Amino acid sequence: MSAEAVRLGRLLAELMPDEPEVLGLLALMVLIEARRPARTDARGDLVRLADQDRTRWDRALIATGQDLLRRCLRRGQPGPYQLQAAINAVHSDAATAADTDWRQILDLYDHMAVLAPTPVVALHRAVAVAEVHGPAAALPLVDAIEGLDRHHVLHAVRGDLLRRLGRTDEAADALACAAALTGNAAERRFLLSRLPPTRRDQGSEPGPDRGRTSGSGRPAPHGTDR
Repeated sequence: MSAEAVRLGRLLAELMPDEPEVLGLLALMVLIEARRPARTDARGDLVRLADQDRTRWDRALIATGQDLLRRCLRRGQPGPYQLQAAINAVHSDAATAADTDWRQILDLYDHMAVLAPTPVVALHRAVAVAEVHGPAAALPLVDAIEGLDRHHVLHAVRGDLLRRLGRTDEAADALACAAALTGNAAERRFLLSRLPPTRRDQGSEPGPDRGRTSGSGRPAPHGTDR
């Protein structure tokens, strides 16, 4: 499926060679495809970006994606797809997870927040804030996001931040909620694997109110669904 998307992206770029966002979209798809071999293990379970075997990344595809990115950025008309491709290029440049330039990624998300101020962008920006300034700085940003209460990634991110802050019970609630909300079996297995063994049977329990609470422990106010 992803290879077919890249093929169609190349075709679109041939038809619209002067459109920088089309090149940006193609660069983004190529860079994502380059990491696909390392994204799952032999059992088909998800592998976090930080834990991926980077020797399995397709360096030729990464070089192609980075070249496409340079071509579109030279046009001086940055757009959301180009910025997403640039973020992926930063990840692709890092030899190890520890080498990732999170400050550059945060700068790129700051630009994204201006061009495309969506809840999803705010969530991903919060992840970058956590890497640069720590989970305590990022958690209030996540709790302030409206419209993603039925989005499992919000609860997964929140669970990880709470875990890093040592708030293990709240983290387990958030991760169980994320597992209940995702429709992807591999993602659900991954989320359940991060729960304490005594909580893994609770991943089937729905209800984002269990996973998202304010700092006082009360359910956080919900925004509009998205």
